[in-house]
Amino acid sequence: MRLFIALLAGGLFGAGLYISGMTDTRKVQGWLDILGDWDPTLAFVLGGAIIPMALAWRLAKGRQHSVLGSPLPAPSSPILDGKLVLGSALFGAGWGLSGLCPGPAIASLSFGGWQGLLFFVSMIAAMAGLPTLRKLWTRRQEVSI
Repeated sequence: MRLFIALLAGGLFGAGLYISGMTDTRKVQGWLDILGDWDPTLAFVLGGAIIPMALAWRLAKGRQHSVLGSPLPAPSSPILDGKLVLGSALFGAGWGLSGLCPGPAIASLSFGGWQGLLFFVSMIAAMAGLPTLRKLWTRRQEVSI
């Protein structure tokens, strides 16, 4: 049942991305082009995502288990550290340059052509290589201290 709900949620998310046009890189780049040909469409998509999530977080607050009985993860740390800031900056730069983030990148695999596939492969390679980069960075920090 849990996998079916995940499939249903993922399908709904992908359909929403496609219907809203967020798999079109020009829409996202148009949102970021505030001094040029600005496209406010993404603001409505963001609002359409934030409002139901705010309600879901409010309903889930204090609960230990989901509706299906799975344990809910602990809230993330509210501390802004260097890793979070750097990760956010890298995500934003990649999103702005390519017009894709992970959700739309996956949704556009079936119609994005070789550029969409290249972005997806690069994204997966970066995600897979991150643990190694973290280990190397940590080791470098220990040596320099």
